[in-house]
Amino acid sequence: MATHREADGTGSDVVGVTDGTRPDPDEVIATTDGRVPGRRGLATRQRLVDSTAELLVGTAWRSIKVIDIARQAGTSPATFYQYFENVEAVITVLAEELVEGAGVLAGLVEGDWSEVASWATAVSVVEGFMAYWERNRAVLRVVELTTIEGDLRFQGLRVRALNAVTVTLARVIATESGRSGSPAGADPMATAGTLIAMLAQVAGHRFGFEFWGIRTASLVDSQARMLHWAVTGRPAPEGSEVRGAKGPPPRTGPVVGGGAAMARAPRRHR
Repeated sequence: MATHREADGTGSDVVGVTDGTRPDPDEVIATTDGRVPGRRGLATRQRLVDSTAELLVGTAWRSIKVIDIARQAGTSPATFYQYFENVEAVITVLAEELVEGAGVLAGLVEGDWSEVASWATAVSVVEGFMAYWERNRAVLRVVELTTIEGDLRFQGLRVRALNAVTVTLARVIATESGRSGSPAGADPMATAGTLIAMLAQVAGHRFGFEFWGIRTASLVDSQARMLHWAVTGRPAPEGSEVRGAKGPPPRTGPVVGGGAAMARAPRRHR
């Protein structure tokens, strides 16, 4: 197959296909016109992806423009359009990376659920979910919003990201509960789906809980206990508690003091 190289306007290499065929999109990354980026071209593309992720942290995704991404990446809108059709296309790439990252969560679920190690495994799964959501919060916010709005593309990515974890957890529940079944439900997949939905929602609304004075450690402890019981059929070992989980008496309103609460608290005028 004959190829040629040409500059993309930023000094990056782009390998063009000249025999009329196109590369398999599942095997290589291609530009918007079907050419294959070289090493510098891939670096430029990655800068655009990273810049979009940085902008998503503090900007509503619908407010982000191509020129904003290009400026953040130190390149031009013309170069942006060589790699992506629009802003949504870059966000889709970021969302695809969520699917790959979710594999780590599945690995945690496959941990040791024996009587001596099950509590530590349950805690590690919950903490892993919290860390995963925090690490990808900006992108997940877009995925959650567009999924609610009915965008099937992002909905599919969300399902793919969580499906591997759900299936793994269902298999673990079926193995650990045996013939007697899980006390949380007769269908392992239904139980796993419910637990994963719980983990995802709590992780996604962690700061809202903190606004109401509920400690993250308490959230981890509570979820770990439910997960442990559903998987093993046993309560958490006596004396087990996530460090820092024991908090003040039950709250009935927001607690001023945290970052979110401070932002909403009325300012005093001198």
